[in-house]
Amino acid sequence: MRALIQRTTEASVKVNNTIIGSIENGLLILVGIEDSDNQDDIVWLSNKIINLRIFADENGLMNKSLKDINGEILVVSQFTLHADTRKGNRPSYIKAAKPEIAIPIYELFKTQLAVDLEKPIACGEFGADMKVSLINDGPVTIWIDTKNKS
Repeated sequence: MRALIQRTTEASVKVNNTIIGSIENGLLILVGIEDSDNQDDIVWLSNKIINLRIFADENGLMNKSLKDINGEILVVSQFTLHADTRKGNRPSYIKAAKPEIAIPIYELFKTQLAVDLEKPIACGEFGADMKVSLINDGPVTIWIDTKNKS
């Protein structure tokens, strides 16, 4: 699994010009799934994101986690995180999981995030044409790949 995490003061996702998910202070998580992803990846990635210390403390240092600040999550599926751009000018998405594999993993990931955060999360719609808006705070943007845990 690959996640692009953006610290935000507000974020939302629209489908057909209707907002289907929005947050204020927290994280926008764009997640890409590949065939080899499994429950271990889901648990590890959720725990890493929830406990990542990227929010300012009273001294302005990034020492607080999402849980520490009672932040929110907006998670959006994004297969293009698995783009391979090594050959030519048209990216290949061969490593991105097909919907029959990706949807169950995406649903389990959303559930795991809500359990770990101990509150509901906002989310996009898998496979939909979505319009994502955010105000990136910092900006802070972090890339995490469960295949590079060490």
